[in-house]
Amino acid sequence: MSHPDASAHAPAPSIPERPGLEGLEDRWDAIWEERGTYRFDRSKARAEVFSIDTPPPTVSGSLHVGHVFSYTHTDTIARYQRMSGREVFYPMGWDDNGLPTERRVQNYFGVRCEPSLTYDPDFTAPEDAGDPKAMKERGDVAISRRNFIDLCHVLTAEDEQAFEALFRRLGLSVDWTQHYTTIDERCQRVSQRGFLRNLARGEAYQIEAPTLWDVTHRTAVAQAELEDRERPGAYHTLAFHRPDGGDDIHIATTRPELVAACVALVAHPDDERYQPLFGSTVTTPVFDVEVPVVAHELADPEKGTGCAMICTFGDTTDVTWWRELDLDV
Repeated sequence: MSHPDASAHAPAPSIPERPGLEGLEDRWDAIWEERGTYRFDRSKARAEVFSIDTPPPTVSGSLHVGHVFSYTHTDTIARYQRMSGREVFYPMGWDDNGLPTERRVQNYFGVRCEPSLTYDPDFTAPEDAGDPKAMKERGDVAISRRNFIDLCHVLTAEDEQAFEALFRRLGLSVDWTQHYTTIDERCQRVSQRGFLRNLARGEAYQIEAPTLWDVTHRTAVAQAELEDRERPGAYHTLAFHRPDGGDDIHIATTRPELVAACVALVAHPDDERYQPLFGSTVTTPVFDVEVPVVAHELADPEKGTGCAMICTFGDTTDVTWWRELDLDV
């Protein structure tokens, strides 16, 4: 019984004088592509199809062993399903959207998007692109949003070629005819239609709310882009004054500089130490602003003095308190 890849076009078996692996990956990749070895057959019934929907990797220009490691797992499953008789749908895409691409373009070309500028049809990429020393000496070049997007398309296309070359050399059993990018016109249209459906169903809405902001690149940042890191800190005790002249309420905080943004004090509703104070007000130190004392289950009685500042906005817990307790900004 012949092997599925056996044909007149297969490399003739021979034993070279000096065996080597040079060019082996490219040689077989070309053969698999010519024969459509991993091509998806759309005529198959849905019950026969095994579909692999992997999140497309972010095209950041930096390849590492993690890319190979994670997609090797997926490819093992794809090959097993093929050998089991299933028709495997295994496309490959590149995630070109988001902050990583923006940063990549900014850092590589030494440019900065300035929305107030108009489009320059004669703009060309800086000649010193990719030279950190030269770009540092001249500083970032401000360009229009449309010109910036053009550079995004240029650089991501180059990075995508490097990623595809690596995965082809690895021998992933991907159907490369099902290739896509998240910023291509088709994906943009699909995304826009999906958003319009969300809007029609009332699932998309506008609201005034805090956001994460990158002060360097001057853009909003998704929570998924953040990396939490532990930092050494120290508690500082602040005294809030009661208007009736009673004992001060002390809170312990690692962020005393946020006292200017304090809009309330909060304690756990079951904390007997503070139950008599719920509904009353206190004044902040230094700024002498009157703020309420409120109760919320997220307050930790074992942390610090058990009473905390709510600041707009120190962290995500502050956002939750602000929203659920209907506090001022």
